[in-house]
Amino acid sequence: MLSRLLYTLLFYSVMPFVLLRLSYRAVKAPDYAKRWRERFGWFTPRNTRRPAIWVHSVSVGETLAAIPLINKLQECYPQHQLVVTTMTPTGSAQVKSKLGDQVFHVYAPYDLPGAVQRFLAKIQPDLAIMMETELWPNTIAACHAQEIPVILANARLSHKSANGYAKFRSLVEPMLRQLSLVAAQDQASADRFKDLGVAADKVSVTGSIKFDLQPDQDQVATGCTLRQQWLESGKKQAVWVAASTHPGEDEQVLRAHQQLLKTHPQVLLILVPRHPERFNQVATLIEQAGLRYIRRTSQQLADEQTQVILGDTMGELLMFFAACDVAFIGGSLVPHGGHNMLEASALGKPVLTGTHVFNFMEISKLLSESGGLLWVNDAETLVIEVGKLLKSPAQAEILGQKGLQLVSQHRGAIDRLLVHIAAITGLAHQERGSLPSSQIKE
Repeated sequence: MLSRLLYTLLFYSVMPFVLLRLSYRAVKAPDYAKRWRERFGWFTPRNTRRPAIWVHSVSVGETLAAIPLINKLQECYPQHQLVVTTMTPTGSAQVKSKLGDQVFHVYAPYDLPGAVQRFLAKIQPDLAIMMETELWPNTIAACHAQEIPVILANARLSHKSANGYAKFRSLVEPMLRQLSLVAAQDQASADRFKDLGVAADKVSVTGSIKFDLQPDQDQVATGCTLRQQWLESGKKQAVWVAASTHPGEDEQVLRAHQQLLKTHPQVLLILVPRHPERFNQVATLIEQAGLRYIRRTSQQLADEQTQVILGDTMGELLMFFAACDVAFIGGSLVPHGGHNMLEASALGKPVLTGTHVFNFMEISKLLSESGGLLWVNDAETLVIEVGKLLKSPAQAEILGQKGLQLVSQHRGAIDRLLVHIAAITGLAHQERGSLPSSQIKE
């Protein structure tokens, strides 16, 4: 209790800096300046005539991973309203794009007692589901005090993060003991949570729900159509995509593309920065590289002069994967931790990634061992590996199919999680009945 009090006092003391950072980010991304009151629990309450299930994710990646879970919860518990919270405007945009008015969406409150209490009073959830590593002491304590079960879903914990938490055990251990369930992606994460104090009977290895993604077939069809148009109008022979790139990575991708054009002059690059506030910056980088490009927002078709398409839109990454021959997943040539490789693999595309994938260690290991993933270290190795796959479409097809097979084999994490949800809450599935207990994996 004392540790949480000190944590709270520290949080209050840094709030001016948090707000300054919010204002700074709003300079490049104006949406950060909007709806800021929600972050303090000030918003119009939802209609509480229906009970609620609260699902919290941080940003784009976690939100996209949560979409299949949210859809399943809506199917199984139609009497409940789904409340979905995020921390970033990009995550908010994904909720609006993918779920629209099907859910009640607000920004999650800062982990301050007053903000959390206002938030909970206005949504009154029967259950809280936090995605991946969203651990907030005051939020979890408030839920515990109100007897709201809290599940940490799709939970992952790296060795580095576990060591960091261990330094604050007096704060972390009581918080973790208040969780109703840790549904871990893999055994290593499960063991680390146990080491930090979670009771063994509250930890289960359910797998990664990222394997349960179901590609939107409309987007897939649109991507295939665009690909054909780009190939015909631009007289291109192949398309590769560099997805979710970060600062320091775009430059390497552009250098790689410059080299590829020497041996594959008819290859088209789709470059998709991770954050929308960087679209203009990356456009400048393309110009500085001397490459001819068009923006996706222009709705222009690639012509014979086009060498790069800047993916300056939100929510179209799956479409770009459907349009490509080879997919490089960013956040991995720089120490950011990588991004989800499975969206491309689920479409049977050959996947490349850099070595900085500490946020996706288990997934990248499985994908690599299956033969569905190739590693690159820098622009030079990126050129080599993309070039090999462009020269050998048959080999690229084999690589993509191995990745697709792995995704198919590891589906089922959401169903295993639903078993636990029913057991913890006592809520009966309304649409399809309960799943057999044999589907629970420890």
